[in-house]
Amino acid sequence: MSEGEHADHRAAARVVTVEVVVALLFVALGAVVMIDSLRVGAGWADDGPQSGYFPFYVGTLMVVSGVANLFIAVRRRWLGSGPFVSRTELGHVLHVLVPTAIFAALIGFVGLYVAAAVFIGWFMVRHGRFRWYSAAAVALGVPLVLFMVFERWFLVPLPKGPLEAMLGL
Repeated sequence: MSEGEHADHRAAARVVTVEVVVALLFVALGAVVMIDSLRVGAGWADDGPQSGYFPFYVGTLMVVSGVANLFIAVRRRWLGSGPFVSRTELGHVLHVLVPTAIFAALIGFVGLYVAAAVFIGWFMVRHGRFRWYSAAAVALGVPLVLFMVFERWFLVPLPKGPLEAMLGL
């Protein structure tokens, strides 16, 4: 096996590392919920629970669960941990994650319909290996159908950009 083939199957992250990071994020999120619940009132008022009462206890459960998972992950580290994802598998995930993040960011600048057309067209050509004219037909058709369904029939406005403003939509 050559070096290049072997390198693709090396672990990009180990299970224990991912478990520790997720547990710490869960503890942090729970702490934020608890702190904000205390800010708005997490006690019991004359007329019942304050608005932060139940979220405070949900945040507490999140912190306790995160700490428990952190201890389990650290214990697993001592026992050994296998790979969570290989570099090749991580590459496959990033091939979808990066364009999806760009799509989400574009919505604020060009609107949902234009961003969806670009996103659909990109995936059809790049990953589906469709011809450009087939991809263009679908990439333009799907946002058009979405526009008709949401904007015209259900009267639900979705984020629009400069193109829709230019067209008076």
